[in-house]
Amino acid sequence: MKRVAVVLSGCGFLDGAEITEAVGVLIHLDRRALAVSCFAPDMPQTSVVNHATHKPGVGTRNVLEESARIARGKITALASLKAADFDAVVFPGGFGAAKNLCDFAGKGPDCSVQPDVARTLREFHAAKKPIGLCCIAPVLAARVLGTAAGGPGCTLTIGADPATAAALSKMGAANVDHRVTEAHVDTKNLIVSTPAYMCDSGPHGVFTGIGALVDELAKLLGVR
Repeated sequence: MKRVAVVLSGCGFLDGAEITEAVGVLIHLDRRALAVSCFAPDMPQTSVVNHATHKPGVGTRNVLEESARIARGKITALASLKAADFDAVVFPGGFGAAKNLCDFAGKGPDCSVQPDVARTLREFHAAKKPIGLCCIAPVLAARVLGTAAGGPGCTLTIGADPATAAALSKMGAANVDHRVTEAHVDTKNLIVSTPAYMCDSGPHGVFTGIGALVDELAKLLGVR
């Protein structure tokens, strides 16, 4: 059985992993009989948001502890993730990907990526193992593997959002517009992405697009 690592960024779309996307990834990986292990950085969240009011929340939260809510407690610190132990890695979206896994939400194309996230992307890419990215998470690959960082460059999809597409270009990656139900495959770099909630969509469209991503990932892994 092929093994896939899923990297979460908290719990809740405004300050962590987008829950529909994260759960969709887990369901579709299970549908394809791919063994899943969840990981997250053991670090404080960049911000805490009250999801009922969309205003700043009180106190601090830990990314690993919050991600454990989605993983039903079965989660490991990202520092221990090694590409040698897995066949692929997937990053759901949500503002946590742009706040906790990197600081794109504040710095745009001049962002920096959390060290273990950057290491994970480089390890899987160097090992020629597939990388899956949902919603805003493609900015992680753009920053780490884009030509601006000395990487090979890559093609990704974040849908049609012009500002984010321009940011990808500045980082040395290219956006390919896709609908919410579709996935884009960069065959050279073995990167699969889907726009998810970067599109104006309901949960069914997002779930369908993530299913397309996982199906393309399975093809790259030789799973039928």
